[in-house]
Amino acid sequence: MDEVLIDTNVLVYAHQPAEAAKYAQAVRAVEALTESGRGRFSAQVLGEFVSATTRGPRPILSVADALAQAERLAEALPVLDVNRLVVLEAIRGVREHRLSYYDAQIWATARLNQVPAIFSEDFAAGSRLEGVEFVNPFVSGFDLERWT
Repeated sequence: MDEVLIDTNVLVYAHQPAEAAKYAQAVRAVEALTESGRGRFSAQVLGEFVSATTRGPRPILSVADALAQAERLAEALPVLDVNRLVVLEAIRGVREHRLSYYDAQIWATARLNQVPAIFSEDFAAGSRLEGVEFVNPFVSGFDLERWT
């Protein structure tokens, strides 16, 4: 099996029990990808995770808990850097594929690191862009075993 880049929304749902179905599926996906060693994070995703779980009047996590969790995640799986080449490839993704910049940066990180799949609900499930498949782990019929 190939590696999978885990997007921010999957991590956020894995810490949001109020969204029961997505919470359970996200936890299963993150745990399975961690146990199999197939999961990957980008530095962008870990930063977005801290931001998304600590902002607003009712944050999902305290800042201390979010930072501790991001640290645990970074120790559990490889973290792919956002560097000059990723930024330039993301710009190309915006220009040529009409992706939003931060979605393009996730795609570029996967593409340039030869990670063939991204788990996210932010892209068209099942679509492929220059060798990177977008997989929504929350859709009916999703088969986690295929990825682990």
